[in-house]
This record gives sequence, structure tokens and C-alpha cells, in this order.
Amino acid sequence: MNGRPFRERRLLHVLCACYAIVWIIAAIDPVKRSDWLLENLLVFACVPMLIFTYCRLPLSDTSYILIFFFLVMHTAGAHYTYAEVPLGYWLKETFDMQRNHFDRIVHFMFGVMAYPVQEVFVRITKARGIWVMLLPAAITVSFSGFFEIIEAVIATLVSPELGAAYLGLQGDVWDAQKDMGLAVLGALLAVSLKRGLFKPENLDVR
Repeated sequence: MNGRPFRERRLLHVLCACYAIVWIIAAIDPVKRSDWLLENLLVFACVPMLIFTYCRLPLSDTSYILIFFFLVMHTAGAHYTYAEVPLGYWLKETFDMQRNHFDRIVHFMFGVMAYPVQEVFVRITKARGIWVMLLPAAITVSFSGFFEIIEAVIATLVSPELGAAYLGLQGDVWDAQKDMGLAVLGALLAVSLKRGLFKPENLDVR
């Protein structure tokens, strides 16, 4: 499928400019520089991949908007550490919660990344039926579990004392399982939208 050239997609210009500003601001004096570097490994991998695959697999505006919000939230978590993000504290105080749940929101948003995964899956595999929903969701959730394992290994090998802050456990031994559960919910929500949206001929790449 041929998408419009990047220079003609004004929304992408706005999203790129806004994220660049957010990232630069977040890179200035983060709460823990070492944690910021570890968290940004995902950004360093994701952004170049989106750039280099744009010509062959341009995504819809909706997908890029979802990716933008996920990256902005992840960048905020990298700056403050997930357990210390002000938005999470506001939610904690407003709804009388026991912990800062910002990390849970971001894991849910990671699950929502099944939306762009589904777009790519349909174009590459030409899949039909229930597999169009199940496999993209399964792929996204698998990556969520994979990242949980990688995060734990990196935190242990690179800086054991940094591990709790990097992983955002906040004293919850079931933190990883709850994070993955929210990723599952996000993925199921994303792929449960009208299936017609994901027919190749209906994908909006403007």
C-alpha cells in the first residue's frame, strides 16, 4: 500500500516536533540519570525503527497518535522514574489509591500498541478471520512479558540497587503480573475495534 509522503502528512510533523520537545525537556536533569538511560533504551530502539520502516509500512494517523502518547508517557516515566511521576501522585490522592499507578497506565498503553501491530500484521500476512484479532494481541502481550524479563535482567546486571526504581515495584511482589494483565486488557481493547478498520483497503495512511 502506498502512503502519502512524509512531507505531506502535517499531523506527523506536529507529533514529531512535540515529542522531540518533550524528550529534550525530559532529558534535562532527570531524577535518576542512570534510570533515565535504561528506560530510554526502548526509545532508542523504537524511534529509528519507525523512521526506517516508514517508506515500506506507513501506519495510519491513529496508530501514530497512539504511539506518540505511549512514548510521551514512557518518557515522563523515564524522567521522574515511574514511581514518582506527578500525574500518578495526583491520581493516588484524588482516588485514594495505595500507590502511584502511573506505571500501570503505561503498561495498559503498551497493550494498546496492538492497534499498530494489527495494521502491520494485516498487510504482511493478509490474515483473515479471528486470527486478525488474536495474533496481534498475542504478539503485543508476548513483547510485554519479554520486556518484563529483560528489564529485570538489566536492572540486576547493570545496577542491582537501581532495580526497584527501574522496575517500579513499589513494594508489590505481583507488580509484573499486574502490569502484564493490564497489557492484555489494552491489547484486547485495541484489537476489538471494528474489524473493518483493519482491512487493508480501509487503512488510513494519510
